[in-house]
Amino acid sequence: MAQPGLATRFQRRFLAARQLCSFPWPELEQNLRISPDSSLLLDILHKTVRHPLCAKYPPSTKYRRSFLTELIKKHEATAAEPLDELYDALADILNEEESTRSYKSYLLPSGEPVTLSESTAIVSGGTTGLVTWDAALQLAQWAIENNSAFRDRTVLELGSGIGFTGIAICKTCHPKAYVFSDCHPAVLQELAENIRLNGFVLEPGKTRHIQTELQGQEEEATNYQKTKLNPKLIVAELDWGSVTEKQLLDLQPDVVIAADVVYDPEIILALIGMLQKLAACRAARKAPEVYIAVTVRNPDTYHLFQAELDKVGIGWQIIPAHSNSIFLYDVQPNVTILQLFI
Repeated sequence: MAQPGLATRFQRRFLAARQLCSFPWPELEQNLRISPDSSLLLDILHKTVRHPLCAKYPPSTKYRRSFLTELIKKHEATAAEPLDELYDALADILNEEESTRSYKSYLLPSGEPVTLSESTAIVSGGTTGLVTWDAALQLAQWAIENNSAFRDRTVLELGSGIGFTGIAICKTCHPKAYVFSDCHPAVLQELAENIRLNGFVLEPGKTRHIQTELQGQEEEATNYQKTKLNPKLIVAELDWGSVTEKQLLDLQPDVVIAADVVYDPEIILALIGMLQKLAACRAARKAPEVYIAVTVRNPDTYHLFQAELDKVGIGWQIIPAHSNSIFLYDVQPNVTILQLFI
């Protein structure tokens, strides 16, 4: 696959607010040494800070300020003429008030964005579910590369968080129905907002246990409905410990997915208990395919998950990783995707 242009690589990282150290700064410096005119920097500026998507759904003020400061440093190091547009953009950001909300936009292979409103704190409101974790990006990438596993099927996502994986799958893989689920009220509210933000409409009367009558993005949502063949979308409040087999039977998933849900022994046991309920309630239906993306932070926790799966007779296999990176631009995280056989 041909590598995209330098300005486009800056754009994809910037709109997704990836770590600044992941940007191709050395290549930019080399280009500026060879050709110190302003055209490349202006192209990068208009693909990032001045991009319409950034104007509408900006990354955090601090992030944009840090990015522009670094870009100006690279320009000044070339001893070229000052570029007013860079300083004007920085001045605009310096005059902004810092917000507790920010946006990240991940560009799909088609160029269409998945835009998410995120909390600027990793732990907010007592939950880690209000940010997008790298395992979710990796799972979405795998799904896009294997879209036949989702096409025309009902998908249940466990621990959807703020919705990146599911929204990406709904925009690229054409499922028949998609059930987003989580158990934290603040996450469920943010999740429903992000679904609407990306132009989808939740099924009227089909949401479970929560209100999703949200304001804004109505016109975008209506236009998206008119131009896309949409899956049925449901947001469900799903507590793995208390969910009943009847509730799971009602969802009737063909595929079950989850990302970054294996990080605590107690949660592992609740997850496996829920998978056992899924296996028990399928009646005469074929067992759903199950895919779990795991970030291996603590090998002991990862091995505990595998051991507990073995203990209850749930088979598993590791799905080979792909080298192409659609969403992850910095050092690859230690993410493994497991297929489970329930």
